Order: sequence, then structure tokens, then C-alpha cells
Amino acid sequence: MPLGLGRRKKAPPLVENEAEPGRGGLGVGEPGPLGGGGAGGPQMGLPPPPPALRPRLVFHTQLAHGSPTGRIEGFTNVKELYGKIAEAFRLPAAEVMFCTLNTHKVDMDKLLGGQIGLEDFIFAHVKGQRKEVEVFKSEEALGLTITDNGAGYAFIKRIKEGSVIDHIQLISVGDMIEAINGQSLLGCRHYEVARLLKELPRGRTFTLKLTEPRKAFDMIGVRSGGGRPGSGPQLGTGRGTLRLRSRGPATVEDVPSAFEEKAIEKVDDLLESYMGIRDTELAATMVELGKDKRNPDELAEALDERLGDFAFPDEFVFDVWGAIGDAKVGRF
Repeated sequence: MPLGLGRRKKAPPLVENEAEPGRGGLGVGEPGPLGGGGAGGPQMGLPPPPPALRPRLVFHTQLAHGSPTGRIEGFTNVKELYGKIAEAFRLPAAEVMFCTLNTHKVDMDKLLGGQIGLEDFIFAHVKGQRKEVEVFKSEEALGLTITDNGAGYAFIKRIKEGSVIDHIQLISVGDMIEAINGQSLLGCRHYEVARLLKELPRGRTFTLKLTEPRKAFDMIGVRSGGGRPGSGPQLGTGRGTLRLRSRGPATVEDVPSAFEEKAIEKVDDLLESYMGIRDTELAATMVELGKDKRNPDELAEALDERLGDFAFPDEFVFDVWGAIGDAKVGRF
């Protein structure tokens, strides 16, 4: 069926277009009732595979605010990873907000994604101070980019300079959004939180209940608005990566090719531009679906079949097709 001719009900962008159209993300799927993570959208994943099918790989980890070094193994998705970290440090798994690779700082360019380099060091950021902030929505665009941790927590990945949120110093990159106007968001995906923020009426005040990651003394200071993805060194210092999957066992794979890395980055930029979210696992899935397709219609059909719950707008699909094509021929 030609693209856009009765293809599906077209959905509007979920949040403001706050970045100009232009890495890997959480390949963690739907970890049970929390509803977090993964390119499969709201669908539920299969039960975890038996231990015999899981890679016997050992990773080193610390709590980002400071701790001894722990050793973890035997996980196949992010929820299980958080559980292993919690066991290592004797804390509740629900205390783990997100993880960064090779840095203890709240650096969104180093956020743990669907691939973990076999030599990567995992830093776990746990819940710190809770806070409530009143926000007057003076503009349609709040200036937030939302992501989630793959296990039911949505948090702020980027704050646009000069935006409504940028003027509120109590709100920072890395803050988990627990509730909006008293409505709990625990278990919500990033696009659900983005939709709620978009639907808040302009000219009204609303309340955000936030939890910031616990900080070490050397991390307390002026907040950062977050850098552009891919601006720092590439993650994955090992010769291969552990791919965390939404369904089936985790697998050891080669580091993504230069084409795949760039295509994923470009598609992730488009997700931010159109939907106000960043999800590199979703972007990676879209690149995988699109790299062998001959035209945008074939890509649209593949996206409808695999990711139909997102109801991507036709213009977004065209841009994704173009981004994958540009990466193929080296137009970076």
C-alpha cells in the first residue's frame, strides 16, 4: 500500500518539536508489569530465558555517588541488571534510577543502552532528594526531552537552553518524573509522559514531583542542560558488546558498524524532534527494519507490523528513510 494512503490513523507529535531534525539505546523490552523499556512499545515480553542460555559474563559496577566495586553477571535485560546491582549493594532494586557507562557523572551521553561493551564499567545512580516544583506553562514547548530507564522510570534527558524549564533551577537533567499534578507516572514509558506534558494547558500552573539522583560531593554544583548525543567518546570499549533484548536471551555481538552507529544517532535525533523522546533501542530497531528496504512504503509497512502502537506520522517515516539512506552513502 502506498505510504500515507489509508496506511493507519495518523497521530500528532507527542510533545513539542524542540530539536532540529538531524545512539545504542535500551534494548531492554517490556520487563513485566512495570512496563518499561524497549522498542516493542507497550507489548509484554516473554519470560526470561533459563540461566543456562544466558551469557556468563562478569561486569564491574559501583554506585555513582561512591561505593566499593561489585561484580554482577547473569542478567538479560535492564530490570534484571538493576536487580543484580541491588543484590550486590544490598539495596532495593526500586532504588536504582539508571546507569551510566565509564563515568559516575549524570552524563546523558554515557547512559547505559542496549549494548554494553564487554569491558565497560557500570555506574548505578540511585534515588536521592525528592522535590515538588510548580511550573507555569507559559509556552507550548516546555523544553524537555524525556527518556526512560527500561524498568518503569521516566526521567529528564535534556533541557533546552532558554526554555520554560531552563529557567527553573530546581529541575535538572537526570531528575525522575514521579508524578504530574498528583498522577503517578511510575511504570509509564517516556512517550506516555511526553504526551501528558504536551496535553497540559498553556497558561496554567502544574506540579511536578521529581526525584534527583543521589550525588557525591564532587558532583554537586551548577546543573547541565545535557549535551548532544554522540558528542563524547563512543561507549563500548570491549571488542564486543552484550546486547540486552526485550525477548529472548542476551547475546554477545560485534560492535555496531559505522553506518549503524550513525544511522541510529540520526534516527534518535528524529525521535527527539518529532516526539520529544530519546530511545536508542527504538532507533536501532528502526534502522534494522529499514536498512534493507527498497523504498519508504516498505519501511512504513515494516514499522506498522513491528511498532504499530507508536503510529508514526508519515512525514516522520519519510525522514527516517532519508536518514538511513544518508548514513548508507556516508552523508553524515
